[in-house]
Formats: sequence, structure tokens, C-alpha cells
Amino acid sequence: MVTQAGPSRARPLWVVCALGVLAASMVAALLDGAADISPWQVVLQVVDWLPFTDVDSGLAPVEQGLLFELRLPRVLVAAVVGGLLAVAGAGYQGVFRNPLADPYLLGAAAGAGLAATAAIVLFPAVAGGVPVAAFLGAVGGVFLSYLLGNTAGRDGGTATLVLAGVAVTSFLTAIQTFVQQFKVEELQRIYSWILGDVGGGWDQFWLVLPYAVVSSVLLLLHGRMLDVLSVGDEEATSLGVRASRVRLMVLLAACLATAAAVAVSGLIGFVGIVVPHVVRRIAGGSYRIVLPLSLIGGAAFLVLADLAARTVIAPAELPIGVVTMFVGAPFFVAVLRVTRRTAT
Repeated sequence: MVTQAGPSRARPLWVVCALGVLAASMVAALLDGAADISPWQVVLQVVDWLPFTDVDSGLAPVEQGLLFELRLPRVLVAAVVGGLLAVAGAGYQGVFRNPLADPYLLGAAAGAGLAATAAIVLFPAVAGGVPVAAFLGAVGGVFLSYLLGNTAGRDGGTATLVLAGVAVTSFLTAIQTFVQQFKVEELQRIYSWILGDVGGGWDQFWLVLPYAVVSSVLLLLHGRMLDVLSVGDEEATSLGVRASRVRLMVLLAACLATAAAVAVSGLIGFVGIVVPHVVRRIAGGSYRIVLPLSLIGGAAFLVLADLAARTVIAPAELPIGVVTMFVGAPFFVAVLRVTRRTAT
């Protein structure tokens, strides 16, 4: 179970450090690319983009366009998606008090994958339809999980909802595999989306940004309430906190964050498990610090993962989801072993 581990240590200091790591990660990602551009010129160009600064980087218009139209939106999309997945994972873990909970718990990813596959197969000419379909599919997957969990009965608590999510995920994944067979020539595009992609450009960034702001603010505002819930529902009720309302709001915000991230980037796993656990190890268990640090740390983590995806087998690229799997799978096993040891 995830419990509060006492007051968080040096909250402002950790936030400042996390922001520094994120800034360094984003600059490092901007420095790397297929085009041979001087790192110093890239740094000068980044400074020139800052408000109230005017610096001559010496870059040609074509090189400036490459940085602004290709590298910068890719870095920003990676940061937003990573932050959403991590803060959603922290929210799920707080609601379920389960260290293995992550953004794909309630069938959101499977629903998004099915809807995106259907959009690619049935409407291949509508390029902008994939993110919209993925978002609707994610919401639909969560709705099915809730419906199945309620049908099974309310006495099972969170375990019933988790099992419902597993069942819905398996069912939707089976349908997705079936749909893929109708258009074998699109399998490459489908698999590319399933394994994660943050190179959608400014359109993807502006698409995800409003949902990112709303869901992140809602989650951050409930940090203190999640701390209260960590001591138990009866104690929380005695303190005037309506546990069911808090859980519902956090779940809705986490599902919105997950759906938005999946809609623009595909299926990128393990971010919601790895980052919150690292944050708890470093800064303590209070959700008032776990949530903001997960948001910032998740952004830095996925920016660095995307940087690795672009450089490990350059000039070719690895899908970003493969990189997060390499990191996250061993981490998941370690968390599972610790959880079993604690339970016994």
C-alpha cells in the first residue's frame, strides 16, 4: 500500500532542483538532431527565444526553422506527455493506495489503441482523426471499466475496479488485433503509434495543452486531500473530508490526463510507475510534493527517453515506448518484489 511517509523534506528546494533538471534535459534534447548545428549556436538561439532577450545566434533561417518547427515542438510534446503520465500515475496510486497502479489501470490505453487503430483502418485520409479517436476511446475504456466494476458489485472496493480494468483491457486489445487484420498495409503506421511517438509537431502540442492544464491543476489541488485519505477513510471522514468525492475528482482528472497523453503520443508505458516511486524515495511521501515533482520529473524523464530513442541507433530511431519499457520493466519487477515483501 502507498502511505504517507511523513512530511516532505525541503519542498521548495526539490521543486527548484526538478525544474533545473527539466530545463537541462530540454536543452540537451534541442542540441541533438540529424542536422549538424553547433551546440553553442543552439544555446544562443534558445536564449534568443526567451522573453526580453535579443541574441544573434548566427543560425541561417533554414536552421532556425528546423529548430523551431521540428525539435522544439517534439521536446515540448515529450515534456507535456511525460508530465501527464507521471502525475496521473501518482494520482491513481493515491486513490487506490497501491504502488502498482498506473495510468493504464482502467482500460484508457486499450480504449485509445482500439479507437486509433479503427481510425487508421477506416479513415486513413483523415490525419487529424487519430488523436480525437484515441481520446474518445480512452474515455470509453474508462467508462466500460466503471460500468463493469459497478455491475460486479460495490463491496469489492478498489480491487473490483482493478479487475474490471484488466478485463476491459484484454477485451479491447483483442478487438484491436482483429481490426488490424482488415488493413494489413497500415500495420506499420499502427504499430508506430502503439509504440509511442512525440514527433507530431505544434498541432499535437496545442491539442494536448488545454487538457494538460486542466487535469494537472485538478490533481495538484487535491494533494492535501490525498494525504488525508492515506490515513484511512474513517479518519478522513472525521476530519470533514468526503473520501468518495475526492476519489472521484482525482480519478476523473487522472483519466483526463491519461487520455490526453495517449491521444497525441500513442501508448508509452511505465512512466506513471517509475517517476512517482523515485520521487517518494527522494522527497518523501506527501502528495503535496509527490504530485508536483511527478509532473516535473515525468516531463524530464520522457524528454530524456526521447533523446535516447533518437541517439541509440542513429540515424535510425527507436520508438520511445521501447525505451520506457527497457527502463520500466525491471523497475516494475523491483517494485513488485518490494510490495510482496512488505505485504508478508
